[in-house]
Amino acid sequence: MAYVLIGNSAAAIGAIEGVRSVDLDGEIILFSDEPYHTYSRPLISYYLDGKVQEEKMYYRPADFYKRNRVEAHLGSRVAALAPEKKTITLADGQTVPYDKLLLATGGKPIVPPLPGRELDGVFTFLKWDDVKALEQTLAPGMRTVVIGAGLIGLKATEALVKRGVAVTVVELANRVLSAILDEAAARLVQESMLEHGVKFYLENTVAEVLGRDGKVAGVRLRDGAEIPCERLVIAIGVFPNTDLAQGTAIKVNRGIVVDERMATTVPDIFAAGDVTEGFDTIYQQQRVLPILPNAYKQGFTAGINMAGEVRAYKGGFAMNSIGFFDLPLITAGIVRPEGEGYLSLTQADPGARKYKKVVLKDNKVVGFIALNQIDRAGILTGLMEQEVDASPFLEHLLREDFGYAYLPAAYRQEQMLKGVSGGVRA
Repeated sequence: MAYVLIGNSAAAIGAIEGVRSVDLDGEIILFSDEPYHTYSRPLISYYLDGKVQEEKMYYRPADFYKRNRVEAHLGSRVAALAPEKKTITLADGQTVPYDKLLLATGGKPIVPPLPGRELDGVFTFLKWDDVKALEQTLAPGMRTVVIGAGLIGLKATEALVKRGVAVTVVELANRVLSAILDEAAARLVQESMLEHGVKFYLENTVAEVLGRDGKVAGVRLRDGAEIPCERLVIAIGVFPNTDLAQGTAIKVNRGIVVDERMATTVPDIFAAGDVTEGFDTIYQQQRVLPILPNAYKQGFTAGINMAGEVRAYKGGFAMNSIGFFDLPLITAGIVRPEGEGYLSLTQADPGARKYKKVVLKDNKVVGFIALNQIDRAGILTGLMEQEVDASPFLEHLLREDFGYAYLPAAYRQEQMLKGVSGGVRA
């Protein structure tokens, strides 16, 4: 059996470990357009600010490919698929056959068609090479504009500030982290970043990149304002990299459509990770869920099914655990409910920059924000995963000491048994 994997991040690693949990002998061949041993992309901002050294970037040990008998072709780009022939074609023209194929191509940065985007000094912030290229050009005091105040944009901003760079953030929404925070929590995060010298232009966007002698000299905003800068980082967001699936019989909406087995609409082709649309258990619909644990679990499920056993991935939900300038933050699920039937519980201490919000529907937790008080956020995540009826302990959800002691005895027992039963790692 020849398993061919395209990609080298969490989903592909999960698939390797999934295949090997079933099939110890099959041939695994991996292709990645990046030249690096598998690394953790969420760490690239920490690499830029010097918090994480190169040797700590890797997602698995140096002998991972050898130990799992993987033929890894790093720095080798796949150019096309031919599902009818069960082959892939590399950028150099070489054709490789497969029995089972996994598409784990992740996402690619959203780059709007800005006039001047070809100027020297314009960067994206998704891959290690993006950060290495940016790092080589930085100098203390350098003026940089970051487009985007989402997770990627603000982590890039934090890293740049720690490198002594002067940063201005331009964001189309009316607040930072608009996809994962409500107005109250976003205000506290922005206040923290303002204290570190970050400037913000909200409800605005870059209309043109200004240049001089082929280099970035500034940006012109939609409202006509001009901001001088020497560097521009485009961090608007990421969308699924479905390029290889286009023009084939593989069904693609926003991402590649997969079933519970992570199988696509074409036999023997599977997909996992940020390139897919998986089932969101909170919204009860297919959605792109671009988070690392979800990618790994999808990949592991795909690997098991590719190897001939049957395993279903029931879905997941969006969750982010992150921090900005030592302000820790965890969010999950629905945080700005729309429509009827929702109950939002909030507790705020703006002076201490603490904020907690729990969103419920039909007495079940469907989302939360925990800002600067994250110690027991994992319990809330568990309640969401298990769809636990929270009505018996509703009044305790916002307590600082909220823990298992407030939960039903049967649920506590179940979680204790689960904790000692083991499971796959991400």
